[in-house]
Amino acid sequence: MKAMVVAGGIPQIELIRQLKDRGIVTVLVDGSASALAVPYADIFYHVNIFDIEAVKSIAVREEVDFLITVCADQVLLVVAQISEMLGLPCYIDYKTAQDVSDKIRMKRIFRENGIPTTDYVELQSLNMEKISRLSYPMVVKPVDAYSSKGVRKAENAEELRRYYAEAEQISRSGGVIVEEYFEGEEISVDAFVLDGKAKVLAVTNSDKVKDRDRFVIFRGKYPAKASPAVLKQIDEIAQKIADAFGLVNAPLLIQLLHNGDRVSVLEFCARTGGNMKWLLIKYSCGVDVIKATVDITLGKKPDLTVRDTGNKIVVNDFIYCYPGVFDHFEGFEELVQQGTINEFHPVRVKGTEMRGVTSSSDRIAGMNILASSVEDFNQKQRRILDSVKVISTDGTDMLRRDLLTDL
Repeated sequence: MKAMVVAGGIPQIELIRQLKDRGIVTVLVDGSASALAVPYADIFYHVNIFDIEAVKSIAVREEVDFLITVCADQVLLVVAQISEMLGLPCYIDYKTAQDVSDKIRMKRIFRENGIPTTDYVELQSLNMEKISRLSYPMVVKPVDAYSSKGVRKAENAEELRRYYAEAEQISRSGGVIVEEYFEGEEISVDAFVLDGKAKVLAVTNSDKVKDRDRFVIFRGKYPAKASPAVLKQIDEIAQKIADAFGLVNAPLLIQLLHNGDRVSVLEFCARTGGNMKWLLIKYSCGVDVIKATVDITLGKKPDLTVRDTGNKIVVNDFIYCYPGVFDHFEGFEELVQQGTINEFHPVRVKGTEMRGVTSSSDRIAGMNILASSVEDFNQKQRRILDSVKVISTDGTDMLRRDLLTDL
C-alpha cells in the first residue's frame, strides 16, 4: 500500500513511522522544503498543501491508496476533499470536514443543537451595527485559521476594528466571527467517536500566556482541574457534538471554558490534538490516537481501552523565545538522557527568525514531562530552568523562562 501524508510536523513524524511499521510506503507533501517530517518519508513533494489540484495530481501520479493527516484541522479539509474526489477512504466526508473546520458553520450547528457556546455574529465585512447587540469584551477570530492566529480580545470599538482587519487578512475566505468573551478556565477534551458513541479519553487544562488580548497556549497538563459536575457536562457535550455533526468513527478534540458551574464550547474538530497532544493522551490514559486514526481510515476497529499508566501528572510544556534568529539548543538532550524530560521535540531549525509570542505557531520546541506529584514536577522544572538555553545567532539566550512555571 501507499499513503499520502499531508503536512510534515512533529505528529506526522510519528504517523509516518507507524505507517511504515505496517509496510505502507509514505508520500509526504508539505509547503516547506525543510519540514520536520521530510527525512522520515519515502517520497517528498514540496507543494502548497492547500492547492487542491496540485496535491490531487500528486496523489494520482503516485497512485496512493489513501490520504491522511493528524493533528491539523484545516489540513483535514484538504484530505477529505481530495479523498472524495478520488474515491479514496477517509474517516470523514468533505461536507462534514467543512462543518468542523469552519468556525461559522460550527457555531450555527452548536446553536441549532443546544450545545452551549457564547453569543456571536458572523461577518463577511465589518458591520458595527450588527455587532452592537453583543457585549464587550468580544473575541475576534478568522473563521478558517489555526494555532490561535488572529484570535484577539477587544475591549472597545477601536480595538475591535483593528483586530477585525487583522483577522480578515489572516482568513483565507475573508470570513470573521465576533463572539462575546466567556471568563473561565480552558479545558481541552480528547475523545474518540466509535460507531457513533463518543468516548472521552483525556481531559486536560490548557494554560495560556497572560497577555491582555491574545490566547496563546504554553502548557497542557493532566489531570485537569474540574469538578465532577463539569466532567459530567463534558461527557454529555462530546456525545451531543458527535450526534449534531454526524460523526460515526472519528477522533474528537473539544476546546471549552468553564467557570465552575457553566461550560461554554469554544470550538472542536474531528482530529487528534495538535503538536505533541498525542503524547499527553498516550502517557495519561494509554491510548494511541494516531494509531487509532490510521485504523479507522483503513476500516479497522481501534483499541480505545483506557489504562492506568502510573503517571500521576503529565505535562506538555511549549518553548517560546524572545525575538531573534535561532541557532541551537543547549541542555535539553542531556535532561532527556537523565530522565528529567521524558521527550523533547524541536519545531524550528537553525536560522529560523523567531517573532516572539503572537500565536501557538511561534513555539520553537516542546517537551513532555512525567511526574509522580506536583512537587516532583516542580523540582524537575527547576532543574530544567537551571540547565537549558535557546541560543540565538548573536550568542544570547532567547528562552522565555517566565513561561516555564511551577504547577
